[in-house]
Amino acid sequence: MTAPATPPRRSFAATVLGTQKERLAEPQPPRAVRIAVYVLFFLLGIAVSVCGSFVQALWPPVGVLLALAASVATFYAGLRITGTRLGAAMPAAGWFLAMLLMMVPRPEGDNVLWSNATSLAWLFAGSVLGVICATLPTRGSWFPGVPNSPR
Repeated sequence: MTAPATPPRRSFAATVLGTQKERLAEPQPPRAVRIAVYVLFFLLGIAVSVCGSFVQALWPPVGVLLALAASVATFYAGLRITGTRLGAAMPAAGWFLAMLLMMVPRPEGDNVLWSNATSLAWLFAGSVLGVICATLPTRGSWFPGVPNSPR
């Protein structure tokens, strides 16, 4: 009698992110729910950007990593919940819009984001992570936000 075969070990990335085959098999929410989630994640991207801008300046080396972790979690959650690239692009768009507003100096001369290493790392790495999450493989779509091509 032979011992049962053990299933192959999955990599850490496959365990956390899932495989493309698993993502394609996930059910997609209805269109009205997806639209509401897009708006919610746009606003959540704005909130994460504003909070992260203050956190990265408050605790210099660790604050940037904490703010980036919150940002990538928001971008990836939008991707996984909606199942579309637009789900990750909406929080990234809100994040970037808030970042633009945070970089503009006030008339009194106050700035939220200065031109130091942590602020620049926050801006650059957050933008790159948003683009990476928005280009991860999802269900086959011919247009961002639309799950399947029309037949």
